[in-house]
Amino acid sequence: MAEIQQKDSGERKKGKQKKFNVRVDFTPMVDMNMLLITFFMLCTSMSKPQTMEISMPRKDLLNEQEQNKVKASKAMTILLGKEGKVYYYMGEPDYENPEMVQETDFSPNGLRAILLGRNQAVMQKIRELKQKKANLEISNEEYLRESAEIRKAKDSPVVLIKATDFANYRNLIDVLDEMQICNIGRYAIMDITPGDLRLLQDKTHDGYADDLKEVIEYRELKP
Repeated sequence: MAEIQQKDSGERKKGKQKKFNVRVDFTPMVDMNMLLITFFMLCTSMSKPQTMEISMPRKDLLNEQEQNKVKASKAMTILLGKEGKVYYYMGEPDYENPEMVQETDFSPNGLRAILLGRNQAVMQKIRELKQKKANLEISNEEYLRESAEIRKAKDSPVVLIKATDFANYRNLIDVLDEMQICNIGRYAIMDITPGDLRLLQDKTHDGYADDLKEVIEYRELKP
């Protein structure tokens, strides 16, 4: 509540204005603030954390030999290196042929273009499915169910993601984002093998090659 108090010292000089002391009482504002806080706490919906589905293979069922059984025409392996560098090779690995490993990047014309090229058949089916949904021929639930089946069909590509000890977490997230953008339904994060590290070692000619050599020796000696 606001109050105005007049300060009168008795006799007032001619032509001099009166002075007033103004005091604003903010006590009622405390109750109002509490009501507002309670209102927003009860009416605001808390943001839910967004999760990403990651296919993690069971180590007791999927070893290096079984990984190599993936059909060569559908398999692609992505290797995450140092300082954001990304490499890949198609089909079964030939550890005696370092030329099979190619370097790319995370630009739209890099890894994404490669994944889209490998996944053309699935992308075409997804586009047709989206058109049916736009024409109201199928419901949203049917679209989600059928699109999931298309992505995980047996003829869809398989992507194995392997990170070195020098890769950063951001690059792994970038690769997983590309899996979603390119509608890759069958992918898994795998432990990198000494053979993959040797392929990367042959592609580098600086101090990074020595670092990879130390990691290879450690993994080979590790029981």
